[in-house]
Amino acid sequence: MKRILVGPFNRVEGDLEVSLDVEGGQIVEARVNSPLFRGFEQVLIGRAAEDALAVVPRICGICSVAQSAAAAGALAAAAGLEPAPNGRLAQHLIQATENLADHLTHFYLFFMPDFARASYVDRNWYASVAGRFTAVKGSANPGVLVARANFFKLIGFLAGRWPHTLAIQPGGSTKAMTPAERIRILAVLRDFRSFLESGLLGDTLENFAALDSEDALRAWSASHSGDFPAFLKAAYDLRLEQIGRASDRYMSYGAYDLFAAGLWQPSLAVDSLSLAKITEDPRHAWMTDSSPLPPAIGQTIVDAEKTGAYTWCKAPRYAGQVVETGALARQVVAGHPLLRDLVLRHGGSVTARVTARMIELATVLPAMERWVREIVLGEAFCNPTDLPDEAQGVGIVEAARGSLGHWLSIKRGRIERYQIIAPTTWNFSPRDSEGQPGPLEQALVGLPAGDGALPTVQHVVRSFDPCMVCTVH
Repeated sequence: MKRILVGPFNRVEGDLEVSLDVEGGQIVEARVNSPLFRGFEQVLIGRAAEDALAVVPRICGICSVAQSAAAAGALAAAAGLEPAPNGRLAQHLIQATENLADHLTHFYLFFMPDFARASYVDRNWYASVAGRFTAVKGSANPGVLVARANFFKLIGFLAGRWPHTLAIQPGGSTKAMTPAERIRILAVLRDFRSFLESGLLGDTLENFAALDSEDALRAWSASHSGDFPAFLKAAYDLRLEQIGRASDRYMSYGAYDLFAAGLWQPSLAVDSLSLAKITEDPRHAWMTDSSPLPPAIGQTIVDAEKTGAYTWCKAPRYAGQVVETGALARQVVAGHPLLRDLVLRHGGSVTARVTARMIELATVLPAMERWVREIVLGEAFCNPTDLPDEAQGVGIVEAARGSLGHWLSIKRGRIERYQIIAPTTWNFSPRDSEGQPGPLEQALVGLPAGDGALPTVQHVVRSFDPCMVCTVH
């Protein structure tokens, strides 16, 4: 048996290394290392509770809105406060803008450049895909960067700035919408819809969102031209629908009052979600050993010389089990027939995860158009917040990459404890005390690891869309 170290990965937010044990040309074990400790949970202790709204967005420059929303949710729960209806819609719009932009960025700039590798030069799709998606030089890059930049104008209208906005508050949003802004926001959404329909999908959002099976997806891709159909052609040629399977347990906190929360496994009904079943296990992290703890009483105490540790990432578990989170999890929990069919046929896979992001682009954008029209101009966007001196709160949201939770404890008006479990903490977790590998560690087992096999490993890793700086606190 030999060991291969893959990393650091480029086109990833933060640092990532993967250790692979290889035997007979196949991966038999994988260990995922998040090598950069950041310590935001410790930075927050002793600060005024409201400081979380300024500090936690700095965790990440890609998903800072999601961190803001989770912090605001935790403070709202601590105060027993409900956001103003307009503020709730504004929060949905701000979060959805960031999440959809993340999906777009991931597909074009992080994921598809791997298909332009020289190892695929003999494939009949290579020339067109490489010309379109080669990093920096591909013909898709200018158009997608312009579309993304124009789409992010929504954040300016709704939140003042991105990243690190302070507009998202426990009581809603501090940035009201004017009649002129509503017209301009709808125009931005219309232009983004045009880009998705003409360039990415080659079809209307509604037609694509209505696909209900893998057979329908294959037939659709054969009759449409666009960047996602081009991916499907390459993916089915490489059989990516058959690789990247993890635990086949999927968790979602629910998103935008649009997608349901729950836990889903094949052939079982959706289980309601209980946050009391979430624990973090530090056994293989460079943290002081303890039994698996609920995040409400969790601790972050560094032990950099710990024997048997190989990452700064703790191991979150739900009812002691490994679960996957992300766009695929959101959609199978919500019951989208295409994604459930893909998972029932093949399990979680590279193809299923990418397809789930496309389905979210096609389903969330029309919802955004509706939310803009539902805002009642002239009514409040934010309810005042009166934080108690002592309280606890939990803020849970769905970031682009999956379930994000903030657990907050306030004592004498100051933060006594703050624990964060990010989507990549779930998906890139190490083994736990029972020896259960995390989702990515499971998904890599069985892959080829000989000469020329590196792109396969890259496809699986990137299918989870890691954001390592959100992972380690």
